[in-house]
Amino acid sequence: MVKIRLKKMGRKKLPIYKIVVAEAMSKRDGRAVDILGTYNPKSKKLQLDIEKVKEWLSKGAEPTPRVASLIKKVLQ
Repeated sequence: MVKIRLKKMGRKKLPIYKIVVAEAMSKRDGRAVDILGTYNPKSKKLQLDIEKVKEWLSKGAEPTPRVASLIKKVLQ
């Protein structure tokens, strides 16, 4: 089973997250199957490849609750 989730990057107290597709049992910062975009919570900047997201959702990937809310913001 694969999940669409956040992968933490950046430095201490200044996080930047990559939105990735990863195996459900892999570590948070472990190997990703595909990179879908980035999210900066400090500046609220969100970059997301909608075509890739739709493709992975059609394949059965489940987004985490936080990523689901980010996807919902982009699709509005």
